[in-house]
Amino acid sequence: MAADPIVFAMANPTPEIDPEIAGPYVKVMATGRSDFPNQINNVLCFPGIFRGALDCGATEINEDMKLAAAEAISSVIDVSDLHETYIMPNAFDPRVVERIREAVIRAVLKSGVARIGALMENN
Repeated sequence: MAADPIVFAMANPTPEIDPEIAGPYVKVMATGRSDFPNQINNVLCFPGIFRGALDCGATEINEDMKLAAAEAISSVIDVSDLHETYIMPNAFDPRVVERIREAVIRAVLKSGVARIGALMENN
């Protein structure tokens, strides 16, 4: 294994690698579950993606929107706050949905898939 490994054990409900067992051997451990640090799960992105898409009448969910959502999630945690057990914001952090929503609306408008584009650009 590489020095300072990062493990994303994404299987739910039981991660393919038990975080309690792997913990001492990895630098960063993340799972899809909320009862372990660093939850990586669609619960982080879906509310903001869909709120943004609905707010501007997006005709599709495209790669630009997904990338915008990922960047928005990463913007919630200040670099100075990052550490091994805090690489992902909490799904209930009120900033998460709003930042994703705003980023998705910008991506929708930029990629030309908004039905309500003129209205959104004026607000």
